[in-house]
Amino acid sequence: MKTTRSHLLLLFSAALIACCVSLEVAATPYTPDDESAVLERLPLRPGDTALAEIRAAQRALAEQPSDATRARQLAQLYIRQARLDADPRYLGYAEAVLAPWWNAPRPPVDILVTRAIILQANHRFDAALADLADALQRDPANTQAWLTRATIEQAQGDYASARQSCLALLRDARDIVAYACLASVASLNGEAERSYAVLRRVVQDTAGLQPDLEQWVQGLLAEMAARRGDATAADAHFRQAFAAGRADSYLLASYADFLLDQGRAADVVALLRQQTRADALLLRLALAEQALNLPTAAEHIAALRSRFDASRLRGDVLHRREEARFHLELLHDPKTALTLAADNWQAQREPADARLLLAAALRAGTPASAQPVREWLARTRLEDVQLARLLKDLAAEAL
Repeated sequence: MKTTRSHLLLLFSAALIACCVSLEVAATPYTPDDESAVLERLPLRPGDTALAEIRAAQRALAEQPSDATRARQLAQLYIRQARLDADPRYLGYAEAVLAPWWNAPRPPVDILVTRAIILQANHRFDAALADLADALQRDPANTQAWLTRATIEQAQGDYASARQSCLALLRDARDIVAYACLASVASLNGEAERSYAVLRRVVQDTAGLQPDLEQWVQGLLAEMAARRGDATAADAHFRQAFAAGRADSYLLASYADFLLDQGRAADVVALLRQQTRADALLLRLALAEQALNLPTAAEHIAALRSRFDASRLRGDVLHRREEARFHLELLHDPKTALTLAADNWQAQREPADARLLLAAALRAGTPASAQPVREWLARTRLEDVQLARLLKDLAAEAL
C-alpha cells in the first residue's frame, strides 16, 4: 500500500492516541433507536478546520452509509479529535461509525487497522495486536499497521519487537516518520545520545515538515533531551513543538511533567488552568497548585478523587498510572500507590511507569518491590536521569 506523506501523517497521528495518556472514560458505542436522534453536538470553534472536516465526512457517509472507505475516514477524524481534546466520546463515535463491520469475521484491512487503533486507545493491547497481526498477514506493506504495532510494543517496553516494526516501516515509507520511529525506540534502548543526535540532524536536513509532523518529532526530541538531563535543549524542543500548531493532550502532559521536574510549577498552572476536563491534565495542574500552596489545589484533588472513584465503579482500567500518581503525590499514600503502580506495570512499561513504581517503592519503604523495574531497566539499558536518581536512592534505602 503506497502512502503519501500527508496521508501517512493523518494515520500516524491517530496511532498515538492513548497509549501514553489516559482518557477520562472508556468509550462505548451508542446506536440510537431513532435515526433522527442527535448523537452529539461538537464544540465548534470559529476557524476550526478539524471539526469542519468531521462535518463534511459525516455528510459523505450519510449519502452512502455502507461505504467502508467513508466510514473509516470519518472514524479516523474522530480518533484524531479524541487525541486533540482528550475526549473519549470521540472514540465511542468512531466505534459506532464502524459498527456495521466491527464484528464481521473478515472486515476490510483498513477497517481492521482502525479497529486496532480504537482498541489500543482503550488499552486493549492484546486485542489490538491480534487485529494488527491479521491485517499484516493480509497486507504486509500496510504502513499504519506497522506504526500502530510499534507504538503498542514501545508502550509495553518490548523494544526489540518495536524496532522490527519500525524497520518494516522504513522499507516501505523511507521518510522522516520511519527514522523518528526508530530513533524513539533506540533512545529507550541504550542509544539515548546517538538517537537524539541522529533524529535532530534528520529534522534539520528535512525542509517543509507539515505542522503535525513537526510537532510530533519536536516532542520526541524534547523527551529524549529531558531523559538525558539536557533541560535547555528539552525546553527549546517543547517550545518548537507548541509553535507548530495546536497542542494535543499528550504534548501538554509531557511538557507539564518536564516543568514540574524543573520546579516550574507556576508555568504549569499557566499552561493547564483551562485544561481541567482530562484527568491526566487536571492531575498535573493539582500537583503544581499543591507545590505553590494554592487554594484551588483542594478543589481539584477532590474532583480527581471523585473521578477515580467513578472510574473504579465502571471497572475502568485506563487510569491506573494517573490514579497511582494521585495517591503517591497528592494523597501521600504510598502503599495504595504502590499497589496501583504494580498493577499498571503489568500493562504499560514506559519510563513514566517505571518511575512511578520506583518512587512508590521508595516512599513505601519497600525497596524490594522495585525489583521487577530494576531488572527491566538493566535489560533494556534505558537511560533516564530521573530513574537513575531513584535507583540510587533505593540502593541507599536497602542498605
